[in-house]
Amino acid sequence: MRRWLRDSLACDDSALARLDALVALLRAENQRQNLVAAASLDQVWVRHIADSAQLVGVSRGTSGPWLDLGTGAGFPGLVIALLDPAREVLMVESRARRAAWLESIVAHFGLSGARVLAARLETVPSFDAAIISARAFAPLDRIIALSARFSTPQTRWLLPKGRNGAKELGEMPETIQAMFHVEQSITDAESVILVGRGCAASSGPRR
Repeated sequence: MRRWLRDSLACDDSALARLDALVALLRAENQRQNLVAAASLDQVWVRHIADSAQLVGVSRGTSGPWLDLGTGAGFPGLVIALLDPAREVLMVESRARRAAWLESIVAHFGLSGARVLAARLETVPSFDAAIISARAFAPLDRIIALSARFSTPQTRWLLPKGRNGAKELGEMPETIQAMFHVEQSITDAESVILVGRGCAASSGPRR
């Protein structure tokens, strides 16, 4: 995975060092609160780091605010911010302890572009997001319903999903299906990334 990060994402020594430090901090914090499944730490570079970092490759050519929904332990939001510290990354996390930990990591690395939104997504004021990502956050229909008000015709959607990802997409209205295509995850043969572009229909007002 380190070789892949270097070869595919041009990840330099400084970025790898930041990711190494994140892994160490994650392991320590996982002793205090259950950020990730303990068993997943044995394959942390595959399960969490590369699984998040692959979204950078999919998002090439897209600039502007990156909105990450339900960031949790920092995936993919923190990984994105550590790979590109100047990028504007907004991480939504409603659980207070996890949000506090995310904020401590942002401060630790001095990530000038990163911000933690410690609130439920429903209460976050609307803005135009260049990228919307969500990893293990909610079913696809719920993701669309909650975050459509942040989308524009240029918004890129990056939604990692498990083995049922294509099925979820197939159950959505045709207008949503037309926005997305399915890409294979590099970290899990049974997982996919739903990659979309466009403005999703919203049933609620912009705030």
